[in-house]
Amino acid sequence: MAATIHIAAALLLNEQGQTLLVRKRGTRAFMQPGGKIESGEQPAQALVRELEEELGIAVDPAEARFLGTYTAVAANEPGHEVQCELFQVRIKAQVSPAAEIEEALWVDATTVAKLELAPLTRDQILPLHYL
Repeated sequence: MAATIHIAAALLLNEQGQTLLVRKRGTRAFMQPGGKIESGEQPAQALVRELEEELGIAVDPAEARFLGTYTAVAANEPGHEVQCELFQVRIKAQVSPAAEIEEALWVDATTVAKLELAPLTRDQILPLHYL
């Protein structure tokens, strides 16, 4: 049985309806921004903290709309699965990749097809937005 990593992630949208995907340093798959939920932390709090650390953006947790809990095979941790508390967040601010984020891209339904995607992003999250 795979070990579970509990994360909070964002379906982060800009004014053009594009979504932001990130790639961590030393990896190939793009995924939603977000990260691990620390002990005693609420998912929305974890999301706000991770977006600040990884992208330099401040998000009001009240503006994060909960979309549900999703589970998939982890992209970067063999033998693990991720359980994701997913939130939709709309922003106007510029993002600036920081911490472990090597690359951040705004994508739409046509440009995302050219990227290697994490299973959770490819199979569950992006279909929510693009279908």
